[in-house]
Amino acid sequence: MVILNTAKDTVRILDKRALHYSDRPPSYIIGERVFDGMHPMFMNANGRWKLRRKLYHQILQETVCDSQHIPLVEAESAQLIKDICRVPQDLMLHPGRYSNSITMALVFGIRTPNYDAPHYLKLRELMTALSGLGEIGATPPMDIIPIFKLLPAKLWGNWKDRAAKLKECVWTLYSPIVDKVIARRNGGRNAESFLDGVLDQQEKLGLTRDEINVMCGNLLEGGTDTMATLILTCCQAMALNPNILKEAHAHIDSVVGDDRMPTWRDYDRLPYVAMIVKELHRWRPPAPAGFPHVLDQDDEIGGGVKLPKGTSVIMNIWGLHHDAERYPNPNEFNPRRYENMTQLSPVYQNAGDWEKRDHFGYGIGRRICPGIHLAERGLWLGIVRVLWAFDIKQKKDAAGKLVPIDVDPATGYTDGFLNQCLPFQVDIKVRSERRLETVLSEARRAEVDVFSRFD
Repeated sequence: MVILNTAKDTVRILDKRALHYSDRPPSYIIGERVFDGMHPMFMNANGRWKLRRKLYHQILQETVCDSQHIPLVEAESAQLIKDICRVPQDLMLHPGRYSNSITMALVFGIRTPNYDAPHYLKLRELMTALSGLGEIGATPPMDIIPIFKLLPAKLWGNWKDRAAKLKECVWTLYSPIVDKVIARRNGGRNAESFLDGVLDQQEKLGLTRDEINVMCGNLLEGGTDTMATLILTCCQAMALNPNILKEAHAHIDSVVGDDRMPTWRDYDRLPYVAMIVKELHRWRPPAPAGFPHVLDQDDEIGGGVKLPKGTSVIMNIWGLHHDAERYPNPNEFNPRRYENMTQLSPVYQNAGDWEKRDHFGYGIGRRICPGIHLAERGLWLGIVRVLWAFDIKQKKDAAGKLVPIDVDPATGYTDGFLNQCLPFQVDIKVRSERRLETVLSEARRAEVDVFSRFD
């Protein structure tokens, strides 16, 4: 195994030599026992994987996001702000509903209108179990030492039972949602969702029903937690850095007044918000250890170092983002690091120059997140509207003392492959009655103009 700790080596190996560094390591428990070899995350870069990427690209490419998806994202972000205004004590729950509803609507034509929606609660259960089962040490290292497959399950935290429970959760979540879409189609209604498009060409694609379930489910898994976590991390960072929030307020107010919310058309006029988004990715990456890439042939990477076929290569995203040589005082939240780097992240992902990479939060090479364009828009709109709408401060207890916000990566976030904020408290209030009126007005408009198109 090789762990990459510098941006220079990471880009040189996993990006510029991506042709041979795009396979995945064996995943007996999650890849095989849970997903029956059908999950794109755990597939090698073969024809089956390429087909799924091609299908994802049809709905997630940049031009489609801009021409078709922006109204939905703006509508869902309007509800996000309305929900926080009405029930601020449930701040921990609102961003997850927001990100999940965007993905559900695009993949299935079905929204997540509230955070008590059964499919959303089931997905939360699935993601918690998946992240825990994927954590290093949570299961026997049978991909490295295959004989461990023969060990009694009870010797390692009942891993077989946990895998079986996760598998049941997967199929009882995704299959009924697909059933609902098929029933809708049989009733003569095509919602023009991702799944509708796949079902239209299922025979040509040669995909089984189970493969379709997992392929759609992969989009849900990838499109819910990371965006929600970064929006919550933004609330933490603003409460702990009031001067940055003050600057953000002044910046946004110079472009957008009380009588409308920021829109995607404002992106180029609000570069400081782009800096904040990029610094959030850097400061507290939701996936601090990138998923392993596997070499598909022997390779010499320079300096006389030869890697054999099958070598796992991992980019240490936390280390890359906290490299003190590249980011002085790396533990400090400082959006001004990105003063000259405010374009959308794909611009820098495609530059091929390690010094021009903004961050590595979306992955790298051929395995880069297929939803990067949608994520950039959903994250920016969610954050810019939170900043436009709210004052965010540290909460005070009954004695008038500030309630701590734990942003220590070791104690303030969940363990597992995805690191999510543990429950925290902030004092979050709408900035003015006029802005509240604007929020409620735009949320009502979203219900009529956008949400009415979805189940």
